Amino acid sequence: MVEIAVMGHGVVGSGVVEVIVGNRENITNHAKEDINVKYILDLRDFPDTLYANKFIKDFNIILNDPDVRIVVETMGGIHPAYEYVKACLQAGKSVVTSNKELVAAKGAELLAIAKEKNVNFLFEASVGGGIPILRPISQCLAANEVYDIAGILNGTTNYILTKMIHEHTPFDKALETAQKKGFAERNPEADIEGHDACRKICILASLSFGEHIYPENVHTEGISKITSEDVDYAASGDYSIKLIGRARRHNDSKVEAWVAPALVPSTCQLSTVDGVFNGIIVWGNVIGEVMFYGKGAGKLPTASAVVADVIDCVKHLKSRKYLFWRDGSTSDIKDYSESKTAMYVRVCGKNAKDAVKNVYGEVKPLHRENQPDDELAFVTDIFTIKDHEHKMEELKTQGARVLGSLRVF
Repeated sequence: MVEIAVMGHGVVGSGVVEVIVGNRENITNHAKEDINVKYILDLRDFPDTLYANKFIKDFNIILNDPDVRIVVETMGGIHPAYEYVKACLQAGKSVVTSNKELVAAKGAELLAIAKEKNVNFLFEASVGGGIPILRPISQCLAANEVYDIAGILNGTTNYILTKMIHEHTPFDKALETAQKKGFAERNPEADIEGHDACRKICILASLSFGEHIYPENVHTEGISKITSEDVDYAASGDYSIKLIGRARRHNDSKVEAWVAPALVPSTCQLSTVDGVFNGIIVWGNVIGEVMFYGKGAGKLPTASAVVADVIDCVKHLKSRKYLFWRDGSTSDIKDYSESKTAMYVRVCGKNAKDAVKNVYGEVKPLHRENQPDDELAFVTDIFTIKDHEHKMEELKTQGARVLGSLRVF
């Protein structure tokens, strides 16, 4: 029997215990060992659960128990999760986590400790919830050099944008509905401002490219400035607006990484990913393009991925799985201003048409119902972000007011 401990009994943590208890026979068959939850660490009491006797409030009980070989961390946040996970790894215990914030901020350091102590630090559930993505990249695509990853990595923002696209719901109302349905937190900032997607693309990029990509080095925008007008203009050009996270390795080995809302053409599979679903495209130099799709969050889908990692740890108690990346620095990251893209731009003003022609030349015009006479929306040719910024400043000097701009994927 393998004894494990679960730290945190929130949505995911309770799901992990539920899956292990409810699917015990199937899990034992896969792990070739019986897995028992010995402790559940939480500051709260849960007297009505079937396993109320397993709850503890002192982390040191887990740390100092040699029978606990694997620890599951589902507390979330960086502190005290970081201190607890680090201590467990240093004590020779393997750790499984669903904590994207922790992995994105401290992954290189924790992987190095796991390597030194010959234990495992696994985090499949930190990116796609129940969608298998890290294991396929590290194992199934191991013969490939992965050079590009892009995707819809946050179900909350995708739900909001889907409501705006298909039901013409304004942003504020769509967010309110998402909160009522439990898809968005009371404080939705991490989702709607792109921070959650940023952490996930950092983990994907770090694994794929071999060096830690830190969130603070990734250009990040959210969806709170997207308007119904933007959605309608995009639709006229056969685009859908999606919050995209992308990381691409260039020939100079520098990584271009960003999170931003973008116009996605209907010819791209990501344009049809709706609701709370996520979609991730990976490009490899041998296999070409592959896509992963599914619900990126939820109690049981995420718990399923966590328990799969626990099973993997049980199978590798005497050996370490090769999951590793080195520490990284800002020198690994390409300057965002050098990123090349076409842009969607919306302007207004009595001289707007002349200004656009003078600054951008030929553009692809977009339209919407009840479009004001002095308003113009269009898609440009491909320029660097720096060039686009200069051109939009020039539009202003020629009497056009820029109402909004978005990347084109």
